Amino acid sequence: MTELESLPAVRVLAKAASVDELELAIVRVAAPRPALGQALVRVASAGVNPSDVKAALGLMPQAVFPRTPGRDFAGTVVDGPSEWIGRQVWGSGGDIGITRDGSHAGWLLLPVAALQERPQRLSFDEAGSVGVPFVTAYEGFRRSGQPQRGQAVAVMGANGKVGQAAVQLAAQAGATVFAVQRGGEFTGFAAAPVTVVDARHEDVATRLRELTKGRGVDLVFNTVGSPYFEAANHAMAKGATQVLIATVERPVPFDIFAFYRGMHSYVGIDTLALDAQASASRLAAMRDGFEAGTLRPFVVESTSVYALADAHTAYRRVIGGDPQRIVLRPA
Repeated sequence: MTELESLPAVRVLAKAASVDELELAIVRVAAPRPALGQALVRVASAGVNPSDVKAALGLMPQAVFPRTPGRDFAGTVVDGPSEWIGRQVWGSGGDIGITRDGSHAGWLLLPVAALQERPQRLSFDEAGSVGVPFVTAYEGFRRSGQPQRGQAVAVMGANGKVGQAAVQLAAQAGATVFAVQRGGEFTGFAAAPVTVVDARHEDVATRLRELTKGRGVDLVFNTVGSPYFEAANHAMAKGATQVLIATVERPVPFDIFAFYRGMHSYVGIDTLALDAQASASRLAAMRDGFEAGTLRPFVVESTSVYALADAHTAYRRVIGGDPQRIVLRPA
């Protein structure tokens, strides 16, 4: 094939104590030639996740330096197996941007097994921002048996990105969904009605028990961890499961008697353990939902799209807890 141009990439040379001290270099990178079993993607859009920034700061022990960050991506295959060239793809991975160079760059080298065709209903910016939040939500539900029609599902921290994705997946499955959050209006999309429990003004466990006529919820997806852990336990029905993906404090109150008498289960999720191939299979399982419109990508505002030269601003917004979905456009 003809020689491809060099494209820019974000480069993190060393970890830093804070995002303000983080030094990012923008370098030109020649297009790598794929080996057997690999493909080269020209990245059109790449979401920025808190884990991207934390890895750049050295808070992920497995992260290597120097490195190009970025776990999520959407783009076009330009080199590799002939059947893939020219196809538009999307993806994510716990290895991408952590243990090897990631998507905050013009070029991304991937295993062919990690390629998944982008849903046609999604733009590049939308597809490039789906990855980590939806893969995390899907994996939590996959490991806990998937929400079922008629079940009661409570999503703790429903206004966060993983929380919004979990609400969408549970609503799509036909579950009765309770969005537990600090605020009275659920701002995300759901394919069915969602009942909000405002943690600022309501006792979460008591309210969830009231809403389920005393039975409790069958599944809790706890995106926050310790702040909701005890309330979630009190709200769980007999045989219920709580999924945990993060926490604020490590020690939490835990009533062993209530645990075994309630026949409860706990599922921990760390999507850094899911490489690009594993993440691709999770995205493939959600593809029909995105094509049908029962799942929707996050809204990407024009003010939340950055060139690589402005990556530092994008990283600062994300680690600062900005509620908008932030993406980089490497091209």
